[in-house]
Amino acid sequence: MAVRVIKVAENQEISVEEKLYALYCLQSVDSEVDKIRILRGELPLEVQDLEDEITGLQTRIKNFEVEIKDLQTSITGKKSDIKNSLSLIKKYETQQQKVRNNREFDSLAKEIEYQNLDIQLSEKRIAEFNEQLTQKKSQIEKSRALLEERSTDLMHKKAELDKIINENKERENELHNQSEELAKLIETRLITAYRRIRGNARNGLAVVHVERDACGGCYNKIPPQRQLDIRTRRKIIVCEYCGRILVDPEIGDLKNEENNEKTPF
Repeated sequence: MAVRVIKVAENQEISVEEKLYALYCLQSVDSEVDKIRILRGELPLEVQDLEDEITGLQTRIKNFEVEIKDLQTSITGKKSDIKNSLSLIKKYETQQQKVRNNREFDSLAKEIEYQNLDIQLSEKRIAEFNEQLTQKKSQIEKSRALLEERSTDLMHKKAELDKIINENKERENELHNQSEELAKLIETRLITAYRRIRGNARNGLAVVHVERDACGGCYNKIPPQRQLDIRTRRKIIVCEYCGRILVDPEIGDLKNEENNEKTPF
């Protein structure tokens, strides 16, 4: 959109009509930026979601790897326990051959029985740990396959997004600079209100025309006297229903009727 810069001498107050024109131009420029961003669609969100999912998958794999290491350590510990129990059984069986009475023999027999039970328990725990290991390794394989798939998706989505951004980067920067220049012409109070309304509006429109005797934003009817006030451009008028700033359809045709410094973009 081609709009005109309103050049104002330092500390010179611009008229309400010029403020309305500046707001109208600012809205037009910001709407152009909105259109460029719409081209990106849901891509930025999709990229962010994929990045978050990939981070989650990487964390999950690391946690599984830690759990596998712990299980392997536990299996090694239980195997060591079995080895110790077998050593004790051998020791007790040797001692049984040297006992002097049945009481000592029975006592050693109980120790051997206890060690055998301990071996059975350790073997059971090893079997459980191995089953968990198999499950964890399977989960890691699935997570890695999903990670690879999501990484490929992310690469394609990023390439697509980067292409759109690069194609429109120059124009978007140009519009951004125009928006900043226009904002400088308007006092902080109005800019704050404009941005608040824009942020709350679903279509990003804070400045709208009067169309068919109605607000161009919410389409509620505007009384004739209020429409006359809008056409005179002597004060900032907002829609009493949606709060948008109202301008007459001819605002874009504002001409340089007075000889103050105004030059085209």
